[in-house]
Amino acid sequence: MLDNGEEVAVKKLHQMLWIDDEQFKNELNNLMMVQHKNIVRLVGYCYHTSQIVVEYKGNHVSASVVERAICLEYVQGGSLDNQLSAEPCRLDWDTCYKIIKGICEGLHYLHNDDTPIYHLDLKPANILLDKDMAAKIADFGLSRLFYSKQTYMTQSQDIKGTRGYMPPEYINRQKISPKFDVFSLGVIIIQIMAGKEGYYSFPYSPQKEFIKAGNNVAPCI
Repeated sequence: MLDNGEEVAVKKLHQMLWIDDEQFKNELNNLMMVQHKNIVRLVGYCYHTSQIVVEYKGNHVSASVVERAICLEYVQGGSLDNQLSAEPCRLDWDTCYKIIKGICEGLHYLHNDDTPIYHLDLKPANILLDKDMAAKIADFGLSRLFYSKQTYMTQSQDIKGTRGYMPPEYINRQKISPKFDVFSLGVIIIQIMAGKEGYYSFPYSPQKEFIKAGNNVAPCI
C-alpha cells in the first residue's frame, strides 16, 4: 500500500538480459504514460544491478545479477481466466458484452497511440476485472514499443507468447504487426462466448456448425 492509501500489486520480473538498465528505464517511463480505464496502470518501477563472483569451469568469474520489479494498480476482481474456468460460469450476456467491449477499447488505445504498443501475449489470464467487472488489460512483460504501425520481423526466441493465442503468420514467419493482438482478441472473444472448453471442443468444425453450437450455449457464454 502506498503512502496515499492506494493498494498496489508488485511484480518481480524475470531477467531480461537483452535490455540494459537504461533501456528498461526508458521503456517503463513510456508505459507509465499509458492512461486508459481499460488498461492496468503502471504506478512505478525499480531496478538494481550487482556484481557477484561465481565459479565456472574451475575459474572465478564476475557475473551481473539484475533485479527488476514493477508496481501496478491493484485490480480486485481477479482474472478473466478465473471467471471462464469457474464451474458454473456466472457471466451473463450483459457482463460478457461489457468485458469484450472493454478489452477492445483498451487494445484500440494501445495500437493507436503516438507510440503504438503491441501486447503480444493477450489471453484471459492477462485480462483483469475490477469490482464492477470492467476489463483491464494487464501484463506488458512481453510488450514492445514501436514507432510506427508497420509489420516487423523478429527472431522466434524474442517473443514467448502463448500457443493458441499467437497468429499463424507469427508462428510460421515471425511477423509482428497489430494483427498479432487482434488474432489473440478473437480467440478470447470466442472463449467468452463458447467457454474455454467449448472453444477447444470445435477446433476443426465447419464454420456453420461452430456458429450453431455457439448459439446453443448459455452465457459464459
